Amino acid sequence: MAQITLISPATGIAITGRRKKLGEISARYKLSSLSPHVNWNIQRHIPWVDLTTSSNYYSYGKNNTRAVVNVNVSEGGAISLPHGHGWPLEKVSEDQKGSKTMKGASTRFFTIGLVAAWYSSNIGVLLLNKYLLSNYGFKYPIFLTMCHMTACSLFSYVAIAWMKIVPMQTIRSRVQFFKISALSLIFCVSVVFGNISLRYLPVSFNQAIGATTPFFTAIFAYIMTFKREACLTYLTLVPVVTGVVIASGGEPSFHLFGFIVCVAATAARALKSVLQGILLSSEGEKLNSMNLLLYMAPMAVVFLLPATLIMEENVVGITFALARDDTKIIWYLLFNSALAYFVNLTNFLVTKHTSALTLQVLGNAKGAVAVVVSILIFRNPVSVTGMMGYGLTVFGVILYSEAKKRTKG
Repeated sequence: MAQITLISPATGIAITGRRKKLGEISARYKLSSLSPHVNWNIQRHIPWVDLTTSSNYYSYGKNNTRAVVNVNVSEGGAISLPHGHGWPLEKVSEDQKGSKTMKGASTRFFTIGLVAAWYSSNIGVLLLNKYLLSNYGFKYPIFLTMCHMTACSLFSYVAIAWMKIVPMQTIRSRVQFFKISALSLIFCVSVVFGNISLRYLPVSFNQAIGATTPFFTAIFAYIMTFKREACLTYLTLVPVVTGVVIASGGEPSFHLFGFIVCVAATAARALKSVLQGILLSSEGEKLNSMNLLLYMAPMAVVFLLPATLIMEENVVGITFALARDDTKIIWYLLFNSALAYFVNLTNFLVTKHTSALTLQVLGNAKGAVAVVVSILIFRNPVSVTGMMGYGLTVFGVILYSEAKKRTKG
């Protein structure tokens, strides 16, 4: 009789063998387990394993057959399996426990480092954009965006073609190329308009308006796909919009043009998200975010180059003239452009290494952190009404995320 030992979670012993977590062994194996945790060390490949709980009865099966045998166990006890099951098992050793603990700690520190890098790059590029366009006096948002897209093009190619961070996905048809071009154009509009708004609005108000993205996403999804959400989901958008209205009324540095452009940038960001789901919906056309950036960034440069030459006359000459007086402007632009790519890279990695719920919570908190840091750095005046409005908007976004999650569940 071979045995599988159930270990109480209080013992702190991790599952051994291949790295496993509750609900998953690996892509090849399936595990469903609720409580208590099951600890075992698999010595050879098992085609299929399912341990499901019903009271304190567990079943195991093979070849997709459930409930081959039921055994009654107590926590800390053992499951006896019939002879001939062909699944050799062994007891967890102290060395294995220590090794798993070290790996778990390393994983936690890696994830914390990723989140810190994600926050730093997101908030850093936002604050540096604000400093360049507003405080420093570099009044060329289209050229600045083009610098960002140029850096994203170069770094994306290096990361994918040379460093193999993700497998390279190719564009398979002319239709797919035009779809990505359309997304790139909308992406350009959203980034340029967002940068223009930073010339006129403080970061705190800019972030409050940007938090209304779910509102525009719901509208575009309904108009373009006729997708209707539950009534509760639409109700959660009321505080999102109300909060921005309150924040606008209480914003000491309110600027009408900056407000309109920022709303347009937020709407364009939502439109890109909805269109991406529509245009690249088939399995053959789906691209991960890193490959999508690899193709969108060069297209964005092609769109932005004539725009900056026509609308921001002699911007290259002016930039070189500024550099002769102050070489820091070149370093600002280079660092800011590299940071813009790092935002996309860390966003991809955080998405990959955390859960969807964690990403939602971190995303909501990131805007609040950016607001606090910007107020501390730029000392822009704020009002209690404005902060209350922003708080209401963030609260509405959290409610919206929760409603969407429950609807899907």
